[in-house]
Amino acid sequence: MPAVCVLLLTGSVGCGSSDARNQGESGASPSPVGKVLDDTDDGGRHYREVDEDDAPEVGIEVQPDPDEGAWDVRLTLRHFRFSPAGTKAQAVAGRGLAYLYVDGRLIARLRTPECRLAADLVPRGTHKVTVRLYADDGTVWAVDGDPVERTADITASEAEATVLPTSTPSTTASTEAGSALSAPGTRLRTGGRGSPDRGGKAS
Repeated sequence: MPAVCVLLLTGSVGCGSSDARNQGESGASPSPVGKVLDDTDDGGRHYREVDEDDAPEVGIEVQPDPDEGAWDVRLTLRHFRFSPAGTKAQAVAGRGLAYLYVDGRLIARLRTPECRLAADLVPRGTHKVTVRLYADDGTVWAVDGDPVERTADITASEAEATVLPTSTPSTTASTEAGSALSAPGTRLRTGGRGSPDRGGKAS
């Protein structure tokens, strides 16, 4: 069962779990990581460039819950661990949190790989759900000038959902994007830096 997202006064949604809160600090390096670039995200947060070999990776899978009209979001992560709440605002290799966007609007700051989007956050129509990885100091993890992120295209409708046409995978994906999501009415659009999960899905 995914963690339930809670609407905050800021308009975003935060998800948390006891597992995330109980993660320790062992293995975290206090030394500076990567290079801060002039490039920023839409919120003005600077990119933090790291070598590809050391970079975190993220995948996203979004599936509808027809009984509740909500959407279950699941992330797959490599070379990355969620930092517990209250972690010092300092960039540490392979650590941080994930920001979840719907159509470019910040919806959630995640410290767990699972979350649920309420139906009112995804009204009828086609939407882009993007996950992007951030360091604890608010900088965006990036490789070759691109943020470490992944995007899924989903369609919400009152009638039975239909599968959207397969999108063209980016050069960072190693499998076809069209096979990524098992639920009807969803598809994956690759973007930024990501990786397939162990099951071979581009996510």
